[in-house]
Amino acid sequence: MKQNFFIALAFCSFLILSSCNTTDKGYGNATYFTINGDELVRPVDYRSWVYVGTPLTPNDMNNGKAAFPEFHNVYIDPVSYDYWKEHGTWRDGTILVKELISVGTKAAVSGNGYFMGEFIGLEATIKSSEHFPDEPGNWAYFSFTNPEGENLKNTGTAFKTNQCNACHAASAKDDFVFTQHYPVLRSSKGVGKEVIPENTASR
Repeated sequence: MKQNFFIALAFCSFLILSSCNTTDKGYGNATYFTINGDELVRPVDYRSWVYVGTPLTPNDMNNGKAAFPEFHNVYIDPVSYDYWKEHGTWRDGTILVKELISVGTKAAVSGNGYFMGEFIGLEATIKSSEHFPDEPGNWAYFSFTNPEGENLKNTGTAFKTNQCNACHAASAKDDFVFTQHYPVLRSSKGVGKEVIPENTASR
């Protein structure tokens, strides 16, 4: 009886370890978004993902009419970041989340500049051949920003193709993603999953 118990225990342990190893080696099972019908559920816990940067195109530098005058805090799910490090491409299942933050004060004790104000919106982009087989690159773009400026919406529907995809296709460096503007992504492209770029002396 004891022998059978230990054999069963060993077998269960093997299954658990095998499952862990399979998950570690494969990326396809990791999902950080939920789509119900044609709506994306607003992502949660994204601030614990990998932060890649905060671009800003202020009105002051665009004749008072910048298309995107707010700060954009951009986060990527950690599995897709590992995939990017290992392969230098974006996996099917990638999600990037973008927090929109207004430009607040333009003066601080350190000098004049652009400083963050208030949270004003949230957006996301997803690469999924399953959900968006007809979209260029299988990318779709969503917004949870409430036009009335109140709380964020709980779900979002994809923008029409000509609203986002065309610009990304024409100007983004790596598969519809503007990696050229994010040194975190530039330095980690294809370096290997086990490499930690921020720990190296070179920049």
